[in-house]
Amino acid sequence: MHNTSCQARLTALPRDMTIDLPTPKNPLNIGTRGSPLALAQAHETRERLAHAFELPFEAFTIVVIKVTGDQILDKPLREIDGKGLFTREIEEALLAGTIDIAVHSMKDMPTLQPDGLTLDTYLPREDPRDAFVAPDGGALADLPQGAVVGSSSLRRRAQLSHRRPDLQLVEFRGNVQTRMAKLRDGVAQATFLAMAGLNRLAMTEVPRSPIDTGDMLPAVAQGAIGIERRADDERMAAMLAAIHDHPTGLRLACERAFLLTLDGSCETPIAGLAELDGDRLAFRGEILRPDGSEVLNVTGEADAAGGAELGASLGRDLLGRAPAGFFDWRAA
Repeated sequence: MHNTSCQARLTALPRDMTIDLPTPKNPLNIGTRGSPLALAQAHETRERLAHAFELPFEAFTIVVIKVTGDQILDKPLREIDGKGLFTREIEEALLAGTIDIAVHSMKDMPTLQPDGLTLDTYLPREDPRDAFVAPDGGALADLPQGAVVGSSSLRRRAQLSHRRPDLQLVEFRGNVQTRMAKLRDGVAQATFLAMAGLNRLAMTEVPRSPIDTGDMLPAVAQGAIGIERRADDERMAAMLAAIHDHPTGLRLACERAFLLTLDGSCETPIAGLAELDGDRLAFRGEILRPDGSEVLNVTGEADAAGGAELGASLGRDLLGRAPAGFFDWRAA
């Protein structure tokens, strides 16, 4: 679970700023998906806001909204038309005023927000690595030749096919609990989950082996929580500024600029990770053919404040180097 002593990280509001704070009788509505992980992220957001403004939890209401990506479970995500499969209905509620803010897993977020909405608040990033998960434990290298591995992520499938073309890949969708049940039922011998999700759910009982980012680069923005609001809502802007994590914002500016330049989404074979060292930011990115037959890598460094320019520049570099047909998945 996250660190509950979050006040030490909070950005203080200007002394002369007054905010109409929510109360139990007039609560702030937090929109989210209904999965256990999504709810954990919404509860973390509520906790950080409550601590920042010394409010009771009852001053916040968590509103569960069903999204397309959670309702269609019998198809791979890449076969469902449209972007925003995990965000569209939540953003519609935000625009309609049904909710005041929306909490998202940043790896699911489209690179552009609908008119009238903005995304400029991030909570401290959790572990961005992927986790190799198998009932009997072990690591990816321990899998025997021809083993069956379940994953719905096009990125993970492409990366795995590139590194272990001997393995058999099967479609694996659902939340953490659903995927673990599939493993117990023998649908596959192993799968992948995000370390961040396992940590936020405190699922210490799940046998996992963190995968070094040098072996499997994570999805852009993996492990980060983003909070979306209406662009003209100054009250929410002021409240959210108190819980925004600046280092995470710098890293995601770079990663999401890279993704935007490549016209990617959470369902494209693109990976990228920005890391901070003092006032310097280093980025590694890669794009793959869906079958894993080819991968292109890129690296670069810049001042931390120049992350967005770095990500866009490295994205353009890959666009220029990619052979004909490499980006056919963008039209799929």
